[in-house]
Amino acid sequence: MADSESVRIAPEMPAMFDGMKLAAVAAVLYIIVRCLNLKSPTASPELTFQDTPLTRFLLKSCPLLTKEYIPPLIWGKSGHVQTALYGKMGRVSSPHPYGLRKYLPMSDGATATWDLFEPMAEHNTGEDITMVICPGIANHSEKQYIRTFVDYAQKNGYRCAVLNHLGALPNIELTSPRMFTYGCTWEFGAMVNYIKKAFPQTQLVVVGFSLGGNIVCKFLGEDQVNQENVLCCISVCQGYSALRAQETFLQWDQCRRFYNFLMADNMKKIILFHRKILFGENGCKSPNALVDVDLSKLYTATSLMHIDDNIMRKFHGYDTLKEYYEQESCMHYLHNIQIPLLLVNAQDDPLVHDSLLTIPRSLAEKKENVMFVLTLHGGHLGFFEGAVLFPKPLTWMDKLILEYANAICHWEKNKPQCTASSDQNCSDHSE
Repeated sequence: MADSESVRIAPEMPAMFDGMKLAAVAAVLYIIVRCLNLKSPTASPELTFQDTPLTRFLLKSCPLLTKEYIPPLIWGKSGHVQTALYGKMGRVSSPHPYGLRKYLPMSDGATATWDLFEPMAEHNTGEDITMVICPGIANHSEKQYIRTFVDYAQKNGYRCAVLNHLGALPNIELTSPRMFTYGCTWEFGAMVNYIKKAFPQTQLVVVGFSLGGNIVCKFLGEDQVNQENVLCCISVCQGYSALRAQETFLQWDQCRRFYNFLMADNMKKIILFHRKILFGENGCKSPNALVDVDLSKLYTATSLMHIDDNIMRKFHGYDTLKEYYEQESCMHYLHNIQIPLLLVNAQDDPLVHDSLLTIPRSLAEKKENVMFVLTLHGGHLGFFEGAVLFPKPLTWMDKLILEYANAICHWEKNKPQCTASSDQNCSDHSE
């Protein structure tokens, strides 16, 4: 009897297991679809600007502003994957442009370094144009996304000067107890002034990525003199206000707290690499060096805010973290910028909270020289393009910066006729 019952039950078991397999597969597919955001549509960027002759010219001259940005099909709609690929891989098949490293002594004993890359072709306006570039946090000219962009700019007739953030290069030791901070413009300003003196005929295009976007916008807004001979400024994926951002970086929404921990860990490694000069170890004590208690607090830090409060703000003598964030953020300087300003962000950037995007949006609504571009996808400095799985070497971001810069160069060269009614002639010249 027992045997006959077991015979009747046995055929039902495979069906039950098949059902469990199907349920597991369905659950995995659901998770993949949700995590990779596969159901999200593609769209053209959301633009905020005022209707002026310049913006009408830019819309005609820059097709990427009005075309759909189409990321790689499988993973490109996930801001996390785009950000992770940028962080770990940088770019695909990154070239190795040849540059000349420059060293500039600063008044406090620090030594600024930057790399100069000469153009590999004549600019299509026939003018001498130099891009002055400020990379993201703890980045430098040897990062793959910077190398890819510089190579592309060189081939389009631009000289490029790329700042190496103070302390970021592993083979360059600090010469004073100070390293780069969120909004210090000293090294970038020194590089720009050198370019203006060495190439008096050149005109400048200012480009900043992430933290570099904050630095370049703050630099331009600090003094109107800094805008002389500058054609335009392009900022990509910055957060505009460190004071507003600090609360969002402690939230788990979009895994922001996890990214905060990873960036803090990287900053700790850089600071500890330079501990000899920063903390005055092995007989290298300087009057401005940090003290041992700062070092002990650094070891226990788990966020950028902890490091900023215990280490970074002290490089410039700020009494509180709030004061440091207020004074170092470009938010209070943006209204002083009078040259054409392009601000680019991605809606799915896991590092920049939606609330921060009201800053560039409201600025573009009030100022005629500002255009705010918000893509649906792209992550943080990702903006990869590609058909299905493998990304292309050049990103949407690389192409947009060049497209916008080229358009502004043509606008400035042909400004009298561009401001007239025949805008079509100008757009023809920019292509």
